[in-house]
Amino acid sequence: MRLTITFAGKKKRYQRSISVRTLVSVTVLSSLFMLVSSRSTDSVSEDLARIKLAQSQTSSDQQDIAELRDQTTAQLSAVVARLAALSAQMQKLDRQGQNIAKELGMKAADLDAFSPEMLTDNQQQNPILDNIETMQRNLDSKAKQLATLETLVRGHHIQQQSQLSGRPIASGWLSSYYGMRADPFSGEPAMHEGLDFAGEQGSDVVATAAGIVTWAGDRYGYGQLIEIDHGDGYTTRYGHNQSLSVSVGDVVTQGQVIAQMGSSGRSTGAHVHYEVIRNGQHVDPLPFVAGK
Repeated sequence: MRLTITFAGKKKRYQRSISVRTLVSVTVLSSLFMLVSSRSTDSVSEDLARIKLAQSQTSSDQQDIAELRDQTTAQLSAVVARLAALSAQMQKLDRQGQNIAKELGMKAADLDAFSPEMLTDNQQQNPILDNIETMQRNLDSKAKQLATLETLVRGHHIQQQSQLSGRPIASGWLSSYYGMRADPFSGEPAMHEGLDFAGEQGSDVVATAAGIVTWAGDRYGYGQLIEIDHGDGYTTRYGHNQSLSVSVGDVVTQGQVIAQMGSSGRSTGAHVHYEVIRNGQHVDPLPFVAGK
C-alpha cells in the first residue's frame, strides 16, 4: 500500500509517493530521537558519577583485602618464628636443667615426672594452634622442673653456706683477739667476747655464713649492729658499723655485703667487732675465721 503526497504552488506542483511501511519506520525513528533528545543531560552525568563511585569503592575494597592478606601472612610468619625461637630456648633450658640435676646427683628419669602429657587426638586440626598448645604444656612442665631444681639448689647451697667460715671484712687486718685484755677506755682487765678487724672507714663488712638478719640497728656499746641467725644454734654479730645494708628479716648469703665499716658505739677507731654465739654462749671466732 502506498500513499501519494502532493504539494501545489502557484507556479509548480510537487507530488511524492511513499509506502506505508516507510512512513511507519520514519515515525518510530523520529519518536526515539525525540525521546533521547528530551532526556536531561544531568541524569546522564549522575549515572556516570555513580559508575565511577562504584568502580572506586571496588578498587578500595580490593586494596583493603590485599593489605589484610599481607598483614595476616606477616603475623603468621612472626608467630611461627616466635614458636621456633621458644622451642630452641626450651631445648637449651632442658640441657641446663639436666646438667644441674646431674650435679645434684639426680638422674634424668627423676625429671620425667614433670614431663608434659601426650597430646590427645581431639586437639584442633590446626598446626599453629597445636604447636602453641604443645608449647604451653612444655612451659608448664619446665616451670615445675625449675621450681624443683631451685628448691634443691637452695637447700644444697644453704646447707654449705650456713657453715661459718672466713673473715667478716673484705679487706683489713685482725687487730684484737678473743679473751681477757685491758679495756681500751678504762685500762682495767675485761673480757673481749669477739675479734676486732680494723680497716678503712666505709669498707665492706660481709656475712661469714648464710642466715636471717635478726637485728639491724643501734645497740648500746655496739653502735650500729648486725646480728644474723645461721641455724643450728649459731649466731654472729657485727658491731661498730658506719651504715647498714640489710634489714631485719632479710635472708643473706655467705660473703654478702651487710654493712660498711665504721666506729659507732663504744669504739676507738674504724673496725668491726665480730662475735660468734653458739647456743646462747660466746665462743672464740678464731677457729671459724682460720678454718677457711
